[in-house]
Amino acid sequence: MTFFNKLALVLSFSLFAFVACQQQVVQEVDDSPVGYGGWLKGSSQEKFEEVAHQIQGFSRTMWEVSYRYNELYFAGMDENWGFAEYMLEHIDEALEQGYIRRPEREQSGKHFQEVIIPSMYEAIESEDKEEFIKAFEIMRVNCNACHAMEEVPFITVQTPKQRNLPIWP
Repeated sequence: MTFFNKLALVLSFSLFAFVACQQQVVQEVDDSPVGYGGWLKGSSQEKFEEVAHQIQGFSRTMWEVSYRYNELYFAGMDENWGFAEYMLEHIDEALEQGYIRRPEREQSGKHFQEVIIPSMYEAIESEDKEEFIKAFEIMRVNCNACHAMEEVPFITVQTPKQRNLPIWP
């Protein structure tokens, strides 16, 4: 490789690094509003903080789990095993996502995910309504045990009384 080729290569790399750094700086100080109607304002860091605030911690996870828990119950009562499995899968996923936002909650949820959810899957796979009811009751009791471990025993999980969905799938 000739001297000029080496020089051209070094200059090209330097220019690339300079442009990349400039783009990084522009992105870090970009304070232009984004989002529908420009609701997300501030520096990049402030935008990230606001998005994190909007997503919240484990309470949002529990909101989703509660909804899916209710639908899981009625899916089992109707022997709609495909929908029951779908709801249980999304309960598990919601918990995993919640642990990313609040890793300190994972210790309490481990037993639930390693024992309770798999036995609930087994009950669903059996397509036996009585087995499902037993597994669901064990799940409910373990939800309350987890709440007690997390020092929110006043949040008591009950057997659902009415459906969330106005139209059953």
